[in-house]
Amino acid sequence: MVLAIERFPRGVAVLACLFIALVGGWEALRREGTRRLLAIAITVAALIAMVVLLIVLGGFLLDLVVVVAFALSLALARTAFRVRVDLPPAPPPRRPVLFFNPRSGGGKATRFHLVEEARERGIVPIELGPGEDLRELVAAAIADGADALAMAGGDGSQAIVAEIAAREGLPYACIPAGTRNHFALDLGVDRNDVVGSLDAFVDGGERRVDLAEVNGRVFVNNVSIGIYAEAVQRSGYRDAKLRTLLEVAPQKLGSDESGPSLRWRGPDGEAGGETMALLVSNNVYRLGSGTRPHLDEGVLGIAAAEAGARVGNLPGGLTLRQWQRHTFTVEADDPVPLGIDGEAVKLAPPLEFTSRPGALAVRIAAGHPGASPSTEVPRGLRQSAVKLARIAVGGDRAAGGSQSQHEKGKFR
Repeated sequence: MVLAIERFPRGVAVLACLFIALVGGWEALRREGTRRLLAIAITVAALIAMVVLLIVLGGFLLDLVVVVAFALSLALARTAFRVRVDLPPAPPPRRPVLFFNPRSGGGKATRFHLVEEARERGIVPIELGPGEDLRELVAAAIADGADALAMAGGDGSQAIVAEIAAREGLPYACIPAGTRNHFALDLGVDRNDVVGSLDAFVDGGERRVDLAEVNGRVFVNNVSIGIYAEAVQRSGYRDAKLRTLLEVAPQKLGSDESGPSLRWRGPDGEAGGETMALLVSNNVYRLGSGTRPHLDEGVLGIAAAEAGARVGNLPGGLTLRQWQRHTFTVEADDPVPLGIDGEAVKLAPPLEFTSRPGALAVRIAAGHPGASPSTEVPRGLRQSAVKLARIAVGGDRAAGGSQSQHEKGKFR
């Protein structure tokens, strides 16, 4: 906008190219075949034209420096807001057990020698082989005297072990050996230190976090309904996630055949509109960051993308709403495809969601953050500027005012 005004009228052409690129990208998302290829070509051409115009108009190097400086300031601000929590120390368990899936995360368990590292720390490793039931393995280990449980695998497997640990009153450790390790990130486990996370049962501190469930099935992250959930149901999703999502998007965005008719209530009790996507999470996500500042507020986070009035067979725009509840219900006429912590599931309606506050005792290694990276990040530009100023003058050392009721650690 600044460029368009300062270098009017030629600068308006840059803004127009950006607008064309955005429209072309949206069309590429919801079209298929030749129309998608044409939309992609228009998008790329508009972006190239925008760069050429910037160079022709002059001052391109200065504009580039400004953009780089802006990106660098965001990175440095994130470093300044980095959270570290000193959790209350917990006595090491006498017979901790590590369950690991050697296929998760592209073979992280093997690559990081988790079996050998676990044994060095007095942790018994148990491999989850093809076709084996993880619940049965955990039950057998508890019957054999296990007094602490850890899981090295994807978030679906983490949910199973976490549920059993909560039910049996045993401490639990999340080992980030999956692909994305969203639960580990929000717990405050360093996802880049797979081996170090095993120290949760050596010198770790303990915090209590919530679990959530849908129709009795526990999840640690979220349950998705809509575009993502329908993509997860497809057989090729695991091998080609982006391609599968691009195949589903046009069908969902460009057709009124949107699967089961969903009925739910919004934050003010009003009936929800046409649901393009619905996300119910264990605590509230901070939209834009993809993380949850807290895992111990005892609530469900709900985000809904609703289509506006249709023009022909196309949705007339999307509205995104986010709110929180202790319980949430979704009605439907047919079984509903879900993505539960990334796993494809179909459940019969009604879908009854509920939070289980403080259900799980989590051990986290002393060298790891101990809280989500977004826990102490302010909301909005004004709050961010004020807090950065306090950090700069040394007046923000007693961070921790946003601690939730179950968090007992000390922020620093």
